[in-house]
Amino acid sequence: MFARIAAGLVGLCLVLPVLIWGGPYGASGLIGLVLLISLDEYVRMAVPDSLTRGRALLLPLGLGVMMLIALGPAGAVLPALGLCFVVVTTVAMLSNPDVPAAAREAGLLGFGLLWVPPMLGMLAQIRQSPEGLALVFLLLACTWLGDTGAYFAGRAFGKTPLLPRISPKKTVEGFLGGVVLSVAGGAVVKVVGGLSFGWVEVLLLAAALDLAGVVGDLVQSMFKRWFGVKDSGTIMPGHGGLLDRIDSLLFSAPLLAAWLFLRAWAFEAG
Repeated sequence: MFARIAAGLVGLCLVLPVLIWGGPYGASGLIGLVLLISLDEYVRMAVPDSLTRGRALLLPLGLGVMMLIALGPAGAVLPALGLCFVVVTTVAMLSNPDVPAAAREAGLLGFGLLWVPPMLGMLAQIRQSPEGLALVFLLLACTWLGDTGAYFAGRAFGKTPLLPRISPKKTVEGFLGGVVLSVAGGAVVKVVGGLSFGWVEVLLLAAALDLAGVVGDLVQSMFKRWFGVKDSGTIMPGHGGLLDRIDSLLFSAPLLAAWLFLRAWAFEAG
């Protein structure tokens, strides 16, 4: 447990200064670094027999997609993502003489391209919004405090399995503890960060972000079970790989991005 807490604190000490003082471009650079490490972990899990090819395809293309979402014109994202998907799946098909192996590699690399870069690109995009810093802190607080609350509440009170076929250690009691801490984190961000959202909106959004994060964590666990690995990597003692640490964000970030879009649309329509 000490290693888990220490690794988390070290990570926060490295991330928070960049998010606060690095501005949108610093945040995009940091997220790009996280993306490269996470994609490398994904390739090692998903296609261990094609490491060189997988890295050569996913890392540069994924970084390009993420940066385009974060900093490029909105209209260019979908064509670029589609073109990258075509490249990844075509190369996988032509490089494998065995048809089932080619189909598996194409599907897994294509999924990795569509899963990690766009979600992290949305996180970088959120940082550039008018209340970007407060919104990023809301996202991080709700996602990671929810995970922390679920961990400790599960250890203390957990009895009812949440989804045992995917993650035997997760419990309903842990999930509820995570929701409570996530909502508390959302309240703190509203007060300290001066977020303009109303109280009801913040608290409901905090609970929804925690729920999305739990689903993201379960999806990552599902794939790790399929790949036959316990962790995506070893970069963070007590936590596993970096992809293990951001799996919740990969689901909560697009939820927040979608909410911001709907909120802006409703404001313009009204």
